[in-house]
Amino acid sequence: MATTALAQEKVWVTKPVYDKAESAHFERLAKESRVSACSVTPASGSLANEVAKARQHIKKGLQCVNNIAADVNISLQDLPARVAALEKDNHDLRNTVSELKALLEKLDLKVNSTVPEPYLAVCPAKPQKSEAAAQDDDDDVDLFGSDSEGEDAEAARIREERLAAYNAKKSKKPVLIAKSNIILDVKPWDDETDMQALEAEVRKINTDGLLWGAAKLVPLAYGIHKLQISCVVEDDKVSVDWLTEAIQDLEDYVQSVDIAAFNKV
Repeated sequence: MATTALAQEKVWVTKPVYDKAESAHFERLAKESRVSACSVTPASGSLANEVAKARQHIKKGLQCVNNIAADVNISLQDLPARVAALEKDNHDLRNTVSELKALLEKLDLKVNSTVPEPYLAVCPAKPQKSEAAAQDDDDDVDLFGSDSEGEDAEAARIREERLAAYNAKKSKKPVLIAKSNIILDVKPWDDETDMQALEAEVRKINTDGLLWGAAKLVPLAYGIHKLQISCVVEDDKVSVDWLTEAIQDLEDYVQSVDIAAFNKV
């Protein structure tokens, strides 16, 4: 009866075998997925490219760090030599400054010891004397003169003689006389004016320091001519204004006078 009952029951006796097969199947699928993921090339994915770039940056950074370390090592090696050179220069500079200071001191001593006495000394103010001292001085006055007064008179006479000789020598030197060359334009009233008579009247103007020169007639317009005459004047003796006024006073002949040229001789 028990066997009959078990025969009627539905029991999966081989279930462990199926469970094991299922587990092996899923393990195989997991291994295949991992293999396919590892077989992807770096160039086929963006993540691989980023990783490659990061490696390049790291490599460049390490190279820069190595270069900086090398430079630092070189500078640290040169530092003692540079410090020694600076100390030597500083020592030489101090010695040079000390030598210059000593030379300046010697020069000051030499200059102070060889300063010449001034030719003219400033006279100090004379102290005021009391009345008693003034009376004593009056008592000491030599009414009959002394040798010192004779010496003063002799010195004064020599000085006067030298001054007279100097003035005489100076008076013999020629004095430079300032002169001017002037060209005047003398205009008549009309074409009926006698120009020869006009020139004659102008030349009659005579004074010390005035010398008349050449003259000519220059046509103006409508048959009228002007008299252009030159003269040399001494600046200290003859005034140009006076000369032009003197010519303009010849009212019968002269209308106006202009200065055509004025040059220093």
